[in-house]
Amino acid sequence: MSSEILQIVRAALAEDIGPGDVTTQATVPEATEAAGYFLARERLVLAGTEVLQPIYDERGGAELELLHPNGAQLNEGDRFANVRGKARTLLECERVALNFLQRLSGVATKAHRYVSAVEGTNCKVLDTRKTTPGLRRLEKAAAAAGGVTNHRMGLYDAILIKNNHIAAAGGVRQAIESARDKSTLPIEIEVRALDELHEALDCGATHLLLDNLSPQQAEEWVRLIAGRATVELSGRIDFDSVRNYAKTGADFVSVGSITHSAPAKDIAFRLQLL
Repeated sequence: MSSEILQIVRAALAEDIGPGDVTTQATVPEATEAAGYFLARERLVLAGTEVLQPIYDERGGAELELLHPNGAQLNEGDRFANVRGKARTLLECERVALNFLQRLSGVATKAHRYVSAVEGTNCKVLDTRKTTPGLRRLEKAAAAAGGVTNHRMGLYDAILIKNNHIAAAGGVRQAIESARDKSTLPIEIEVRALDELHEALDCGATHLLLDNLSPQQAEEWVRLIAGRATVELSGRIDFDSVRNYAKTGADFVSVGSITHSAPAKDIAFRLQLL
């Protein structure tokens, strides 16, 4: 468990429990032992189980048994985890655990839907940085559990020159040459017009981001590129259009809605006394 995820878990528990779960403390004897289980209440792709043990450990510990891994496709009624320990601990952790599981399984399920939509093409689906603040690492792990290929994690691990960078640098050539002079990281550049495309190729760009094109335009541009660079398509790509974009010959399509608009999945927790 990374320190980053542990910090996320601690922040979530502190937000929910604060100085104490007053309801549980008022109604449940401290020595009471209980068991519980998590189950899917609709079809989903599971994600987020990596936070369960740290959640319980932060509140005194519990014995956790995972029945299915992240990425498993579950049906309504499928149990995927059992837990036993102090009833107070299980009740204190219930909402935080469910919030993570429901949100992250929603991301994984939506990711799987997009990956299935492009099956049979040579195009891969990428996620983006359009994530919930503070939850990026977990949401990207959930996207990967759904079969998506992770794009860069942040502004620090790859260079992606976008239109505002080009404007600030003074042009496509200036931006590419400056990036090459100052970094050895991979360089991707966004181009929105044919003159920018030709200039980027003339500069030896090896990874191009084509933004806000129709599938027909994207296919024409991919033909012009003719394998001289890896091609990613973005903008205006939704579930209804993603296969048409994937069939243009592009290497990747990036879809922000996988993380920024994934609906939570219906997951329940059931508890019984021992």
